[in-house]
Amino acid sequence: METRLQFLGATQNVTGSRYLLEANGKRFLIDCGLYQERALKSRNWEPFPIPPESIDAVFLTHAHLDHCGLLPKLTKEGFHGAVYCTEATCEIARIVLEDAARIQVEDAEYKRKRHKKEGRSGPYPVVPLYTVEDAKACQPLFQAVKYNEPVSVAEGTRISYFDTGHILGASAIKVTTIQNGEEQTIVFSGDVGRWNKPILRDPDTFEEADYILCESTYGDRIHPPSRDIKQELCEIVNETHKAGGNIVIPSFAVERTQELLYYLSELLEEKCIPHMLVFVDSPMAVAVTKVFDAHKELYDDEMKQRIHEGSSPFDFPGLSLVSTRQQSKSINSIRGTAIVIAGSGMCTGGRIKHHLVNNITRPESTVLFVGYQAEGTLGRRIVEGENAVRILGRTVPVRARIAQIQGFSAHADRDELMRWLSGVRHAPRHLFVVHGEVNASEHFAYHVKDKKDWETSVPKHGDVTVLT
Repeated sequence: METRLQFLGATQNVTGSRYLLEANGKRFLIDCGLYQERALKSRNWEPFPIPPESIDAVFLTHAHLDHCGLLPKLTKEGFHGAVYCTEATCEIARIVLEDAARIQVEDAEYKRKRHKKEGRSGPYPVVPLYTVEDAKACQPLFQAVKYNEPVSVAEGTRISYFDTGHILGASAIKVTTIQNGEEQTIVFSGDVGRWNKPILRDPDTFEEADYILCESTYGDRIHPPSRDIKQELCEIVNETHKAGGNIVIPSFAVERTQELLYYLSELLEEKCIPHMLVFVDSPMAVAVTKVFDAHKELYDDEMKQRIHEGSSPFDFPGLSLVSTRQQSKSINSIRGTAIVIAGSGMCTGGRIKHHLVNNITRPESTVLFVGYQAEGTLGRRIVEGENAVRILGRTVPVRARIAQIQGFSAHADRDELMRWLSGVRHAPRHLFVVHGEVNASEHFAYHVKDKKDWETSVPKHGDVTVLT
């Protein structure tokens, strides 16, 4: 009986992470992510390439939507196996999936009303991909595992999770199969984090693997030093404050928002920026921040020391955690400079669109990007300098200052990915480079082959490989 690996997502693109592993007569799905690139979103609506009821279990690396966002659809269409992940991932995924469902329902309703008002219809029915009820229905399937403790998931198959330092609870997964008396290991990187970042521990490395699937989001570049982040953030805040505008920050609710608060609290404590109102306008980010508070065991030593000294970055003067829609609307009436952190990070939905409409036409305001902007997203179009963009059904001119701080990235760059791979004592049989745009993946595959002389490739969507 052969072991087969099929690449169903995040191949030569960044989102939609999904890999099917067939071993010992069982089918396992590693991640079940949502496509977020505009050109690929139609894949979210396609039937799963295999019957969901035939999948025995899902191994979830972490709770970002591009890794877990199709779980409600999978469950709705017949999957009833276990979803294995860390406890923090369980908790965050519940929040993320319900929020995604709410946004889809709201966006569908808003779009239906707009189409009716404009007397037109789109090419597809305006319905949500799944509802809040669908998101809740998959939650009983979640089964928490601990880092570095092997779990048997079927006869001849066990899994181990180890910390990647990407977001709270994020993991790489080592799958070990035994067939005909021979042991074989496959490591799925998920998303690899960075060393010496605030709040979370550094990524764990591993010593052996027969096959490795490695992400490559930033496999073709080197991040600027992290020490520059505070300085850049300080300058942007002070310059916008002087101009009398707002700083609007599209931010991912998981990790990026908490890291932003970490730096802002430090800048305020050090009196590098003036005291001003800081709004986290995202019910999801507010809920996720509570999960951070509940899992202090996952903090690095520096963060633990800050908490011990009573200096939590999640609670400082001027910080408001906004949950209700009415509170969100009231932000627009505030005079003077405010910092507004809202989701989503790529401006694909959520409250950030309303804050953009109210600020992107103001030359005194700044739209600050602190995360990766996938090809085709509204965030990518703004970052690339389009003079006008379509937001909430109308075209608005871009007059605000557009800024971007690269060092915030929670993804390892090329050299950090090499560092993550450096613990492997013997060359794997093959390294599959995934989860990156074509140029980034190909660059990283070539770099690994050049530096380590490993066999590498960049698989295409739908490719099937027999792991011998």
